[in-house]
Amino acid sequence: MRFHIVIAAVFCCGFADSRKIRGISSSYKRFYRERKSFLCIDGSKIIPFEQVNDDYCDCDDGSDEPGTSACPRGRFYCTNLGFRPHYIPSSRVNDGICDCCDASDEYNSHAHCQNTCWNLGQRERAYVEGQMRTLDEGLQLKQQLIEEGVLLWREKQAQLRELQQAAEDLQIKLEEHRRRKNEAEQTLKALEAGDSGLRHHNNTITSMFQLLDSNKDARITVDELQAKVTVIHDEGRLLSEDEAVALLGGAHQMDLTKFRHTLWDILTKGDRVKIKDTHGSEDSTVGEDSHLKAADRAAKWEATNLKKVEEAYDTVNMEISDLQKKLAIDYGTDWEFLFLNSQCYKLKVYEYTYTLCPFNQVTQENTAGTQVSLGMWGMWAGAPKNHYSQMVYENGEPCWQGGSRSATVTLTCGTETALRSVKEPSKCQYIMDFQTPVACQPVLKQRGIHSEL
Repeated sequence: MRFHIVIAAVFCCGFADSRKIRGISSSYKRFYRERKSFLCIDGSKIIPFEQVNDDYCDCDDGSDEPGTSACPRGRFYCTNLGFRPHYIPSSRVNDGICDCCDASDEYNSHAHCQNTCWNLGQRERAYVEGQMRTLDEGLQLKQQLIEEGVLLWREKQAQLRELQQAAEDLQIKLEEHRRRKNEAEQTLKALEAGDSGLRHHNNTITSMFQLLDSNKDARITVDELQAKVTVIHDEGRLLSEDEAVALLGGAHQMDLTKFRHTLWDILTKGDRVKIKDTHGSEDSTVGEDSHLKAADRAAKWEATNLKKVEEAYDTVNMEISDLQKKLAIDYGTDWEFLFLNSQCYKLKVYEYTYTLCPFNQVTQENTAGTQVSLGMWGMWAGAPKNHYSQMVYENGEPCWQGGSRSATVTLTCGTETALRSVKEPSKCQYIMDFQTPVACQPVLKQRGIHSEL
């Protein structure tokens, strides 16, 4: 019976002594079980167990003094039941300042510390719960933006196909207008060179016929002929009716077709009769000039039409190029960031107004209205597990110290899309916090307070 009592007493004393070891976490308690000797955790030395926490540093790693300030490299573990546990440097133990919310670091000092762990834990739990609610709402909004992004992507793809079809149609029109312009220019050159061929000849015949056809009824009559034609050797005498009928081939009127094969030859030979007007030859020239002017107008008309089609073709191709550049940007695995394109977000910080236009540029404007580029869209630069968490904008305006300005934008989860903060930790290097629902990640819900509650 006595033997058992002794064993029990030893066990109780050993257990009690091990409980006095302050400044260690539950995962390290196995190293501080009561025994005759203590092995420094780094394996460098073995010391008697009674030298643990004796306020003298024996181990190089400070592991023999977890509850005192004796070792310069030592760490004291704050259990902080109800809040988050953490380590503090052992130099802060019993220094009169409460570092652990459970006051365990000031067990032997004049400081009167209260245990605030429960209140701190409540506040942090409320904060985490708020973050979780924000995350849930953000994820719902993100899903809506994903659906909108997919629809917008399809619309832009359809728009690109329409523009490409329009470009093909304009290409056909362009070739047709170029052909017609070339033909008009060739006709004009031929008229200007006096080599109009059969068409020019026919136009001259038509002009003379129209000169004789006073009432423009497409017929030359006896009266019209008597009014416009005279005998060469007796210009003062009028043609008789019989002479006029004879010139009309025995009829009292003549159309253009018959004129072309009969009277035209008689008038152009000029040995019997001629057109009474002394400016007849000039009238013929006027007719020729009218055709030249018409050809010139036609050439200019075709040139104008060609220019309009060329401008339309160039405009469509520019729109195609711009749209292709936009569609080539990485908008996320589900196009969730597509809605940010063509949007801009502003934030005023002291005397500066910062503007972030995602996938475009970042600018800074002072109160005088002077704007400076802080960088153009460069790339996504987030960690591999969250590639879309950071944007980089490069090649901004030169900095007075040399080099160019740049901006790094970190995307954080939120229920609104807004620019939240701008800082300049080093000269001409800017960092921004940009909040948006599309930055919310489901994996964040697994995070929380990992503590011994």
